[in-house]
Amino acid sequence: MHHSALILPIALFAPLVEASSPLATPPAEPPVVEAARASETPVIDGDVGGDPAWAAVTPLTDFWQTTPDAGAPASQPTEVRVLYSETTLYFGVICFDDDPSGIIVNESRRDSPLDETDSFQIILDTYLDRQNGFVFGTNPTGLEYDGQVSNEGAGGSGLGSSLGGMNLNWNGAWTVRTVTGDFGWSAEFAIPFSTLRYDRKATRAWGMNFQRNIRRRNEQAYWAPLPRQFNLFRLSQAGTLAGLTPPRQRNLQILPYVRGGATEVPELGLDRTTDGEVGGDLKWSVTPSLTLDATLNTDFAQVEADEQQINLDRFNLFYPEKRPFFLENAGSFTMGSPGEVEMFFSRRIGIGPEGEVVPILAGGRLSGKAGGFNVGVLNMQTRAVDGVVSANNFTVARVSRELPNRSRVGGIFVNRAATGADAPGGADNQTVGADGRWGIGRYSSIEGYAAKTFTPGLDGRDYAFNARAQHDSPTWLLSAGYTEVGENFNPTVGFLRRHNYRSPAGTILYRYRPDDLLGLLELRPHVSYTGYWKPDGFYESGRVHIDNHWEWRSGWEVHTGMNLTHEGVFEPFEIYPGVVVPRGDYHHTEAQLVGTTNQGAPLSLNTRFFVGGFFGGDRFSMEAGVRGRIGGSFNAYVDWERNDVDLPTGDFVTNLLRMRLSYSFTTRLYLQALVQYNDVIDNWSTNLRIGWLQAANSGLYVVYNENRDPRPWDQGGVGLRGRSLIIKYSHTFDLLD
Repeated sequence: MHHSALILPIALFAPLVEASSPLATPPAEPPVVEAARASETPVIDGDVGGDPAWAAVTPLTDFWQTTPDAGAPASQPTEVRVLYSETTLYFGVICFDDDPSGIIVNESRRDSPLDETDSFQIILDTYLDRQNGFVFGTNPTGLEYDGQVSNEGAGGSGLGSSLGGMNLNWNGAWTVRTVTGDFGWSAEFAIPFSTLRYDRKATRAWGMNFQRNIRRRNEQAYWAPLPRQFNLFRLSQAGTLAGLTPPRQRNLQILPYVRGGATEVPELGLDRTTDGEVGGDLKWSVTPSLTLDATLNTDFAQVEADEQQINLDRFNLFYPEKRPFFLENAGSFTMGSPGEVEMFFSRRIGIGPEGEVVPILAGGRLSGKAGGFNVGVLNMQTRAVDGVVSANNFTVARVSRELPNRSRVGGIFVNRAATGADAPGGADNQTVGADGRWGIGRYSSIEGYAAKTFTPGLDGRDYAFNARAQHDSPTWLLSAGYTEVGENFNPTVGFLRRHNYRSPAGTILYRYRPDDLLGLLELRPHVSYTGYWKPDGFYESGRVHIDNHWEWRSGWEVHTGMNLTHEGVFEPFEIYPGVVVPRGDYHHTEAQLVGTTNQGAPLSLNTRFFVGGFFGGDRFSMEAGVRGRIGGSFNAYVDWERNDVDLPTGDFVTNLLRMRLSYSFTTRLYLQALVQYNDVIDNWSTNLRIGWLQAANSGLYVVYNENRDPRPWDQGGVGLRGRSLIIKYSHTFDLLD
């Protein structure tokens, strides 16, 4: 990060910036800009105005709001200049601001969220398929933010599900630098073509859009104007960068690692042991649009620990994938409904049934585009773990194709095969499926999938399918869907939250933006229903949700709602140690209240309350979180979940406490801690990570994990349950640089 003393030349660009007329309206068609070839290479130091390489480039200046004043020009001028050379695509951005003291910055660590800070983001649709792209962003501290978008961001966040959406765990090799001063702030991006994937023969035009956040106004503005219900990922309405002549890819990288560590587990009587491991990854651009990734002795020691959950129901919990190898290009392998039915869920590879680490011997992934098709092929081989699982081979093949107007079709094949002399045949399993989407006009779509599994001993009713229609206009969101999962549907390399059901679902939501009402930005009254029925007519679960979201221009938000719930318990289950929910039908009403303060402020709060009936009794459920920050370096978040449950068969209380601390010494050197307490299992856990990032996904990591029983010895406490210290170093070597 640089300071105002270095950016006096930016004043040279000031006469080019004029405030847009309040009467201006967004263009009817997305904008198009011709790429400019660099006559000289910009110096990437953030000082756009002081670099003569930008002087002859005509800036892009028109930005249009979606929030708070939809369709109006941006409140502050922005200039974007685009250049490219034989090897690199450059962006020079000046975010003028008439009140620089009001610029808000919350974090500087790589891939920190950009929603609650002043920020600038770029999205590039390098295949011009209007559905998939790469995102690059920064804030005034020079934070590096990047990710992959698939299916216009639909299907999940990528942090929670393997089903695409925004995959924030993709890390490319690129550079950004920023400058702040009396004019506002500026940024220079240098994105090597080798970081991107594209079809050089098919097109020399890419989809492109920019987003600028001005956090103190809760403002989001875009170069290619968008309806207010959409965000940067809406690539079907992005602008176009034309006239590019990107080079043919020559990309071959190896990323070896060395890891050492010590572990002790006193609870199991295991003394301290030390071990070491070496391995690595390889990345090769087979073509400019098709990439081969290979891995040997795959290691994920640097990955953050899972957030703990308390299950007060009888269905499977979902834990998100966090391992970088599986998250990169995850959108190439997705099919299903996020968190409910997923044909491929990568956590089934390398993680045992109780969360045990299953060593991965080797694997490879080929992903990208070939002949106009999206292609993904993955093969991984795991080792056997005595008493836990046999060695297994996993294969996934996924193909899809984009069609006009946000439409697509695709198919998937997933295979799990037990390997080795002691391999049980029952581990073998296959899943096949097909999916598609038909885009209707600008706002409507019909989509769905159908899948079948093949498992020895399970025949008949081994299918799942879903169909869903949606209309999402600036004022109305209407959706209706139906899902059915057969009793023998068994995707052992996928995810099922529950088995054997039929589920209708629907939502009606209205968006209203008053001109002047108590400082409100938007009201969103809505009603939704989701039901789960067994094939024999047994009503297992149902929920009618009636709510209204009150969002203020200040960033505060309140949700006031109620839920009408039904639970049909066919078999008794233990909801808490010693407390059993008996068989029966349970109909209840509960009130729901959610509140958040301005999340861009140095101190912010968020709360969630449920009060009402629960399995024949009553429940008071609360979640409260406090977030604090000091500048862009220090962030702390404390979250407390509490359930106070009174049932006919017993009363109990659960508490789950999480504390996250993060300190960024620079944008690439950070310290993070995740401390959790779960009183259901009487456990304090600590995950402490120090990261010194070099190139993408490489660097030095020091990780400490500890689990401890806080109870006194005379109350059954065992003290230290286990701990480990791991040091890992990896380095990227570009063999064709």
